[in-house]
Amino acid sequence: MSPLHAVLDARWIFPEISGIGNYTRQLMRRLPLLAPEMTFTAIFDSPQLLARETGAGAGWTPPPNFAVELVPWRPFSPSGQLGMAARLRDLRADVFHSPNFMLPFPAVAPSGRRPRAVVTIHDLIPLLFPRYTPRARKTRWLPVLRLMMAASVRRASAIVVPSGSTADDVRRTFPRVDPSRIVVTPEAADPMFRPTPQPPSGPPVVLYIGRRDPYKNLPLLVRAFARVHRRIPAARLIVVGPPDPRYPEAEATARETGVEGAIEWKGYVAGDALLALYHGAHVAAFPSLYEGFGLPVLEAMACGVPVVCGNRSSLPEVAGDAALLVPPEDEAAVADAILRVLADPRLAADLRARGLRRAALFSWEETARRTLAAYRRAVDLPADEPQTAPACDGT
Repeated sequence: MSPLHAVLDARWIFPEISGIGNYTRQLMRRLPLLAPEMTFTAIFDSPQLLARETGAGAGWTPPPNFAVELVPWRPFSPSGQLGMAARLRDLRADVFHSPNFMLPFPAVAPSGRRPRAVVTIHDLIPLLFPRYTPRARKTRWLPVLRLMMAASVRRASAIVVPSGSTADDVRRTFPRVDPSRIVVTPEAADPMFRPTPQPPSGPPVVLYIGRRDPYKNLPLLVRAFARVHRRIPAARLIVVGPPDPRYPEAEATARETGVEGAIEWKGYVAGDALLALYHGAHVAAFPSLYEGFGLPVLEAMACGVPVVCGNRSSLPEVAGDAALLVPPEDEAAVADAILRVLADPRLAADLRARGLRRAALFSWEETARRTLAAYRRAVDLPADEPQTAPACDGT
């Protein structure tokens, strides 16, 4: 019997690494090592990104059971639907894993033929809360998006989600889906995120990392920071994330509240520069209204940064008792939580210790093990039990 062949769609790794890109990268590097009896192929649509992610400077050595394939189609390419179906047949793929909701529909079905599909649903924000992404393309094309997501969920033999909260959302949104096909695979902070021996010094720094979409609630954080700044004039807010002209509200709020001079808009930051920003922060604030997982919360904890975050959706699952959880729509509560951390060294030290312990419960190796179990389940093979207790399962 030939070894099981899994194909991972790496076309979601972009020049600037997003959350989905990081997720894809982490799986690509770990799955072949955890299952040497299987073969793996990663699909790219850019020769430059293929070289960056798998070449000599990528920071890892691909093992013998790992291969790459270059295709000319983007994930949403109409011609790629038929092209990918033919390519997967040529590759004799048993499993095709899309790390986002888009599948090559002619190639996959829940039963009867291979490849079987595994699809990762990170969140259902556009379907459940379109007002949180009002200017996003996927919201403008919401009926089409709804049809594509429904087709992906219907055709997938296994549906991977990062949290129990997202699993509940999938069950409620697609009630005909067999719950046994939903596999919770919590994510983790990259090993590069680690604490520094020395606590941060200098003026207090509040750190935000994320997008500008309304569900991230950045304008409210700016208003909360204005309250903090009135109490602690030396405090600064650092905003990390790509600028988005569709959502200028945060910058406008900074001007309206008079704190634009106390805010640094850093744009996209990665690697050692991002690590340095974590190490220089006194508190990280994430007052999101909704998250499918909330990876920056774990990254901050892994760096020893006290965390203030919203008490909605998946964030309580991820943070556990290691963060100050606040109602994200309550500006005064967000400001008060930040002030408590900045004013109380004992609270900050306790949150730092709790956060380090909490982050250590999550690992990309465990994510990969659970993903392998989803692959085996998709092709009706016995799934190995996870080797560690669930860190985040929504129960």
